[in-house]
This record gives sequence, C-alpha cells and structure tokens, in this order.
Amino acid sequence: MRLKLQGIIAAACALIVVLGAALAGASSAAAQEKWPTRPVRFIVPLGAGSGADIGARLLADRLSQRWGQPVIVDNRPGGDALVSINAFVMAHDDHVLWFGPSGSFISHPYQHDNLPYKPSDLVPITRISNTIIVVAVPTELHVNTMKDLVTLAQSEPGKLNWAGVTGTNDFMFGGWLTLEHLDMTKVPYKNPVDAAKDLGENRVQVYLPALAIVRPQLDSGKIKLLAVTNTSRAPARPDLPTVKEAGYPALSLDGLVGLFGPPGMSDELRQRITADIRAVTDDTIKERLTQTGQTPNIGGPAEFAKSIEEQRATVASMAKVLGVKPLQ
Repeated sequence: MRLKLQGIIAAACALIVVLGAALAGASSAAAQEKWPTRPVRFIVPLGAGSGADIGARLLADRLSQRWGQPVIVDNRPGGDALVSINAFVMAHDDHVLWFGPSGSFISHPYQHDNLPYKPSDLVPITRISNTIIVVAVPTELHVNTMKDLVTLAQSEPGKLNWAGVTGTNDFMFGGWLTLEHLDMTKVPYKNPVDAAKDLGENRVQVYLPALAIVRPQLDSGKIKLLAVTNTSRAPARPDLPTVKEAGYPALSLDGLVGLFGPPGMSDELRQRITADIRAVTDDTIKERLTQTGQTPNIGGPAEFAKSIEEQRATVASMAKVLGVKPLQ
C-alpha cells in the first residue's frame, strides 16, 4: 500500500512538472504573439549618420507607428562592435534587438580571444540591405583598375599603405594580399572617418569601406573607386565592376545589414517582424537606403541565416590562407 501511494505521488509530481512546462510554453507563446508589449530598442554598433544608423532610424519611425510602441535607436559604437553586442546579449530581452552589418562580427573568432558572446547569441531575424563595399584609392595614385593597383604594388613592394579599421573587410583584404603575394603596410585606425580623410590626402593608398564612409571624398574628387567587393554590381553604381569581374574573386564579400534577436525568439515572431518590415519599407525608404550606399534586399530568417553562413564559410576559407585558427 505504501509503495502504491509513493507511485501515485511520483506520478502526480511528474504530471505537475509536465503541466508547468506546458503552461510556461503557452505563456511564452502568448507573450510573443502579443509582441511588442513595451518599447523596442535597436542597438546599433556604428555611430549616428552611418548607413546602418540611418536605416535603423528610418525603420524605427515606421515600425513604431505600426506596432504602437516606441522604437528607440541606441548607438553603441567602438570596440570592434563588441560594445554593442555585449550590451545586446546582456539585456536578455526580446524587446532589445541588434541592428547592424554581419561583417561587424563574422571574423571575431579569428581576431579576438575570450569573446563575451557565442555566435548563437545573435539570432537572424531579417536582412535589410546589402552594404556596398568598395575598393577605394586616392585620385593622386593614378590607378584606374584593380589590375593597375596590383601592378603598382608589385613594382613598389612595401611602399603602399592600406587603411585598416578592424573587422571582416580587413581580414579579407589581408588574406587577399597574401594570395596575390603583395606587400603593403597596414595602418590601423579606430575611426573609419579618419581613414577616409587620410585616403583623400593620399596618406594611405587603399581602403575597403562601405561606400557611405567615403562619399565626401568621392564627391570632392579626392578619391576614386576601382570595384565593389559585393557578389553583384550595385544598382547605385552600375559602372563599378565586382572584384570577381575584375579578376580577383577571392576578395568577394557581401555586406549584410540586418536585424538580430536573442536566443529563444520563435520563428513565428521572427517571420512576423520580417513581414512588418516588408510592409513599412516603401519606395521612400528604399531610395534613402540607396542614397546611403546600400542596396535594399529584405530577406526572412532562413534566407538571412543562409547568407550569414555563406559569409562565415568565406571568412573561414580566408583564415586558412592566412594560417589563422579560431582563438576559442
């Protein structure tokens, strides 16, 4: 009788645990179904005025109207995007999202040890756009093509400087120099705007930034663009060949700007956020994104995640060229 009673108690406890889990899951699902229930925050790894920042603010304004909740843009530049990612991860909040280029973190495992986050902490929600990444040189350098640049670098080993601001663009360019057996000196910068200014004054001779960063120098005629690293030509600059078309496919890299959520965010909620972003992205927003050197290219969770994995594979291939292994 005593054993039978213990069995009944054990079964009842197990039932309580199962029911509790079911209720918790139902509660979580219900909360996500009503999302957002309070203000939403977009953490951006770049400063005010950057392409990602402008995109975040354009969408925040429209989404706040659609969601009936304020959408706040929180700029956290610096630290090779680690400042912003750490703030996002530590929030543990599905109303705090990360908005920025995946190139800000794709190469982190090869560049930083003791990272304060795991790749799985950034869950892809929506790809917003492709940043146009350019190969830029000073007008004074008198080169007009990628082949011209390579020929010059071969004839003057060690004499050309290239601007480095950390991140995936740097990683790819360093690997490309190794593949092409070119000797250039890296000049590190903390601020991409400073690198753009020095490029315009011919203090550095090569820079691979987002187009928006070097727009002032381009408009003033101080620099010229040789190619885009994107896998397709940019509609905003159809005259520029891709690096693959120019004969250097190893330098190919797409700039992927998008929105990321925390672990545990359901696929249904991510799909709904994507649908809302599609709904508010009208011709005015598309035109503004284009003006800031981006190609509007909205993609859902699965498509965005696939693009990021392809980018990770590209960086991993370049890491092998450099003989670099993940630091953790």
